[in-house]
Amino acid sequence: MREDLKRKIIKGLFTVPLKNIILVIVGLKGETHGYEILKELEKLAIGLWKPSHSNLYTILNKMVEEGLLEPHEEYRGKVRRIKYRLTEKGWDYLRTSNELTLRTLYTAISYHERLKRKIEETGRARKIDKGTLGEYLTLLKQIRDLLDEEIKTIESRLE
Repeated sequence: MREDLKRKIIKGLFTVPLKNIILVIVGLKGETHGYEILKELEKLAIGLWKPSHSNLYTILNKMVEEGLLEPHEEYRGKVRRIKYRLTEKGWDYLRTSNELTLRTLYTAISYHERLKRKIEETGRARKIDKGTLGEYLTLLKQIRDLLDEEIKTIESRLE
């Protein structure tokens, strides 16, 4: 992979994560329109945030200009919708981003755990109710299961 592409993606992961998230959404859906992207972003942010329509379409238009997305007009009666799909450049960006995300995810989890211990050591920890603690445990188990599956896949490819 090109070092300049890696640098650009890493910078994007920290400064413009919305672009990367949109690429993931479009990549997973295959083809989607702005309103569907907006709804997915709202789900990811657990209903606490979503970009404005104008901000989202500004980002989508910039991604089209960069050659990451390809717009496709669709009509339902007289209503015009623009659906977006990844270009080859978009797939390349997403593939590279996905590989780099795994590396940064490990670092982020490491920071999370270190910070959690530091907060506890300084007596600043909040008391967590059992329901929240149970949700956290479920989340950690889901992450572990995903990682276990990936480990098995990679180990079988190495054999």
